[in-house]
Amino acid sequence: MAISIALTMSLMQVPAGHAAELVPAGNRSATQPDVPGASKRRTKATKSSFDEKYEKIRNLIADDTKLKRKIVNVAGQYKIDPIHIVGALVGEHTYNVDAYDRLQTYYVKAISYAGEKFRFDHDGESVVEFVKRPEFEECDEDWDSARLWTCREDVWEATFRGKKVSGTAFPDDRFGAVFFQPFYAGQTFGLGQLNPLTALIHTDRVNKVSRLRKLSAGNASQVYNAIMEPDSTLAYMAASIAESIENYRDIAGFDISENPGLTATLYNVGNPARRAKELAEENDKRKKRGLKPLLPRENYYGWLVNEHEDELREMIAR
Repeated sequence: MAISIALTMSLMQVPAGHAAELVPAGNRSATQPDVPGASKRRTKATKSSFDEKYEKIRNLIADDTKLKRKIVNVAGQYKIDPIHIVGALVGEHTYNVDAYDRLQTYYVKAISYAGEKFRFDHDGESVVEFVKRPEFEECDEDWDSARLWTCREDVWEATFRGKKVSGTAFPDDRFGAVFFQPFYAGQTFGLGQLNPLTALIHTDRVNKVSRLRKLSAGNASQVYNAIMEPDSTLAYMAASIAESIENYRDIAGFDISENPGLTATLYNVGNPARRAKELAEENDKRKKRGLKPLLPRENYYGWLVNEHEDELREMIAR
């Protein structure tokens, strides 16, 4: 539990007065890291290619003036460069799903989800009841949504994931996959391909900045509608990206705000606070051995974004 508390409270923060080191634009890897087999299989099943999928999402954004305007506007609200939102969209639709031909498709799907009744649960136990277990006592209900749900995610990882607790065996899988995807594990939704847990984590920030109503784990259809509806999903994307930039600045001491491949990588893999802490710990060890610190590195998904950064920037500017 101590590990969870330390991470959630962000105890390993950059000392006051120390400026975060700017990570330059571009890729640290000369060649693209390996693409996971699951992404290759999904793409092969649709008789497509990564190049074709990249071109499809690039063209969808380039040809949709309203969408570009919305991206720029929401990026301004969350004080991030719009290239970060574009990068996340491009990565998701190149490696995880195919872009829909028209943005309107997402509105239609959002409406269909709004009227359905879903519940976030596992093996008959709702997540609302699950987090009332004593193991979650360290996660204060009065905390903001990001701190609260990150704490709960950490407790899951440390105490429940792949373990037997009180005679019950729990899956060796992510908290978001076990409790927040009632259709099938690994499913994400909407233009931004968001996991419902991601939306719950960032609901307080989105409520404050975009004035959207707060989401509740007890109202799954409300959460699904928020991540399916294109206007609101952009706000949750921006909130998630802004949080990643802050985590790496405050915990790991790196400014990643000018490297869209890194924010895209974190959007893809999740858990930015935990990853920032792990990087900070590794660099602390390296410093003691007289070694240079490791810079954050992009994965295959972020590598593509950085490789096409100039083209993507030009596209939003048009």
